[in-house]
Amino acid sequence: DDVAMAANVLELLLKLVLLIGLTITVFGYAYSQLALDIYGGSMLSSGTGPDLLRCYSLYVLFLAINGVTECFTFALMCKEEVDRYNFVMLALSFTFLCISYFLTHWYGSIGFILANCFNMGIRIVHSIHYIYDYFKESTYRPLAGLLPSPFLVLVYIISGVITGFSEVFFCCDKGWMARLIHISVGALCFAATVATMFCTETKLIHFVRRQFLSWYMKKGT
Repeated sequence: DDVAMAANVLELLLKLVLLIGLTITVFGYAYSQLALDIYGGSMLSSGTGPDLLRCYSLYVLFLAINGVTECFTFALMCKEEVDRYNFVMLALSFTFLCISYFLTHWYGSIGFILANCFNMGIRIVHSIHYIYDYFKESTYRPLAGLLPSPFLVLVYIISGVITGFSEVFFCCDKGWMARLIHISVGALCFAATVATMFCTETKLIHFVRRQFLSWYMKKGT
């Protein structure tokens, strides 16, 4: 029963952080320049600022997935496995420094964020491998949480393409009316994405609703 509960919660948490990370990545790409322009004007929205924020939006996706997978992996490990993993982390740190040096030399600040994405990706792969080995003898497949509905993936792709074209045509030096159109396009795409989530990820929606109601009732008492 404990294994079943752990597998179910892990799958739903992975799905939750994956969808949050994908949403930030997809919409962050098309709205980074607008956000910086509203916050700090052309001083921030020109140059490499938007590209840095776009790359960081991608980095958030890696951070979200790694946070859940690595936390679960550490909870499963015994002391000897944790000690061995510390040596793995040492090797990863050295690799990260080397990659950071070369990518920063080639791409500047953007290269440093990409190096962090690579580092998180390697850690995610290690954690996924450990989790897979842990559950392979059972009937549970919590890593399915990293596989969103194909229809939802299609909606993400369409939203990314539409908002990307919207940024080209309406952002950010064409006046406030063009900006409002760009924001409206993003709002419609975001609403369509959320609606698709409610239709395709019903198990996750029930889980979030149940957890929220439980938290609300505890807070009320």
